[in-house]
Amino acid sequence: MEQDLVQRVKSDPNYHKLVTTRSRYGWTLAVLVLIAYYGFTLLNAFAKSFMGSRVGEGAMSWGIPLGLFVIVFTVAVTAIYVRRANREFDALTEAIQRNAGAATTTTATGAVKQEKAA
Repeated sequence: MEQDLVQRVKSDPNYHKLVTTRSRYGWTLAVLVLIAYYGFTLLNAFAKSFMGSRVGEGAMSWGIPLGLFVIVFTVAVTAIYVRRANREFDALTEAIQRNAGAATTTTATGAVKQEKAA
């Protein structure tokens, strides 16, 4: 019975679209965040004179705005992913559940419970 459900889900074109799109999108955003973090770390390690130089006439060095940029960038990337996941990925998941003929709910403990099977 469960194997039949698994086969129906795996044969759904929405499932393949969800897996490929979400994986590609997630990896792209992860690489962007890694570039930002490692870029900032490498600048701190190998460009100390640049990171310690002043921004304009003020007392602030370049390290502070670049560090804040990394934090804001990470929050923005997370928000972008969540927005797309709530719109596109959740819709695809619901379509997959409908096509498979099984409605599931998440219990208070986080376990997915199958309510009915076609």
